[in-house]
Amino acid sequence: MTIQERIQSNIGTIVDVRTVSEFTAEHVEGSINIPLNQIEARLDELKALKQPLLLCCLSGGRSGQAQNYLSQQGLECYNAGGWADVEFMKQKND
Repeated sequence: MTIQERIQSNIGTIVDVRTVSEFTAEHVEGSINIPLNQIEARLDELKALKQPLLLCCLSGGRSGQAQNYLSQQGLECYNAGGWADVEFMKQKND
């Protein structure tokens, strides 16, 4: 199953790893914000979320870092890229 199919089917949780101020300015509806620098400290919270985790940020760089770390911790997660791309994929289903 592709990331787009997961997003459109509401499979998993969209986690935005941008800063709180970036997230507050604009984000994917229904996503949650856990900034990259808080990923390790909030690992238990992430483990409790509906998986897979679909990680996004501004361009895919930070979400890629988060995906690398979280997958090493045994979580099912994917780098979904930029939040605007995720928003576009989500809206294609509406």
